[in-house]
Amino acid sequence: MTRIERSMLLCAALASAAASLSASGGPAYSLSVLVDGSAVPEYAARNRVYVEALKGKEFVLRITNPTGRRVAVALSVDGRNVIDAKRTGSQEAAKWVLSPWETIDVPGWQVSGATARRFFFTETSKSYAKWLGDTANVGTIEAVFYRERERERQPERPQPLTRYKESPSAPKSEGGASGRDNALADKASPPSAQSSPRRTETEADAFAATGIGDATEFPVQWVAFEAESSPAARIALRYEFRTELVRLGVLPRPDELFARDRARGFEHEYAPDPYRR
Repeated sequence: MTRIERSMLLCAALASAAASLSASGGPAYSLSVLVDGSAVPEYAARNRVYVEALKGKEFVLRITNPTGRRVAVALSVDGRNVIDAKRTGSQEAAKWVLSPWETIDVPGWQVSGATARRFFFTETSKSYAKWLGDTANVGTIEAVFYRERERERQPERPQPLTRYKESPSAPKSEGGASGRDNALADKASPPSAQSSPRRTETEADAFAATGIGDATEFPVQWVAFEAESSPAARIALRYEFRTELVRLGVLPRPDELFARDRARGFEHEYAPDPYRR
């Protein structure tokens, strides 16, 4: 079952090593995009890490905790938290809670305690962000990892052993357990069914974004978690269709004009000698 962290604070990939800003050169927390069960290639360029969006393809986000401590992960797609579709800072965001050494695959937007709707690559004009009325941050995937705050040890009293303590006010999970233990944080109701005003199609409407697709069983539960004030790592990915990756210079142009542009006038060679045996 997937766990969702309920913050106790009062204010309440594998990505390449260059993309993971771990504190003090610490462990490499990871975020990766999976299509058909395999991680898609990543391309470092323009001080970012890019992945290719494959139009119409569903994808899964894999996050990994390589440490012996619980961590909470704020995870956003197109600038929206994948748990509640809200836009907040990472500190305030609802988060996935990972046990020590745990990896979870997040398949989509969490729309209830038992169900997610799958991520898939689509055009901005057909995206979930467009439906929500905010496309300012499409093409982004970001994971921010927070370690659990360590508390002073209190004298222990005899009590039943429990692996996770659920917040008293937290909603119970819907549906049965899935055999896995994953986790989330503050979940909200699905967005209101208001269509955004009709607009003229622009070039940006054809750029890559993420849709909200078929329902899939993904049960979650809320658990108590107190995060440290500063993140342990932040991993950001940018995704675009191949055409835009070529335009940005992330991928080479495959046409003949690009090949001509790489031609040179002189090489370190000599004229062929027909008399040489």
